[in-house]
Amino acid sequence: MKNRDNKLKQQFGEIIRKLRLDSGLSQEEFAHQCGLHRTYIGSIERGEKNVTLETAYKIAKTLDTPLSHLLLLLEHENDIHE
Repeated sequence: MKNRDNKLKQQFGEIIRKLRLDSGLSQEEFAHQCGLHRTYIGSIERGEKNVTLETAYKIAKTLDTPLSHLLLLLEHENDIHE
């Protein structure tokens, strides 16, 4: 189960990194717009942190995408790798 949790965190972080880069935002600017610290965003993108719904919502809002879209991307990514 722990390995599965780590995989989900890593996949979520990869999705966030890709969407942030696609938006043309540096990690620092993205963190500022989210109201979060840059090192925390880095930890999320590396799959080291498990985010709360509140944090996921801030991230989605900053990326101008619904939170449900982030979760669908995660599900899709997970389906590909199973």
